[in-house]
Amino acid sequence: QVQLVESGGGLVQAGGSLRLSCAASGRTFSSHAMGWFRQAPGKEREFVAFVGWSGIIMYYADSVKGRFTISTDNAKNTVYLQMNSLKPEDTAVYYCAKRDRGYEGSVKAKDYDYWGQGTQVTVSS
Repeated sequence: QVQLVESGGGLVQAGGSLRLSCAASGRTFSSHAMGWFRQAPGKEREFVAFVGWSGIIMYYADSVKGRFTISTDNAKNTVYLQMNSLKPEDTAVYYCAKRDRGYEGSVKAKDYDYWGQGTQVTVSS
């Protein structure tokens, strides 16, 4: 049984930084694409970033490019999202997600097979 547990959310002022973590249990996530998504109140879940199954390809939404960085630590079965220069519009619940082995990363939430419970990020102006 795969479980994903996010942590690291919180309240931060605009311009600040946070690092989100997503720890995976059950099976290792090497050779699995991992993604981060977010959902603000009243809005649909939107793509933020993914790292491909090889760990080499990273892809970002235009809205976070240059500010957010996705990375992995296979030894810890953990994927991170470093968020810098945060803006009030980054406020949302952030979710990590995992695809089954062998599939490349995707910007579509429906392509992911496993999800964490989410962690709240609030950026004050």
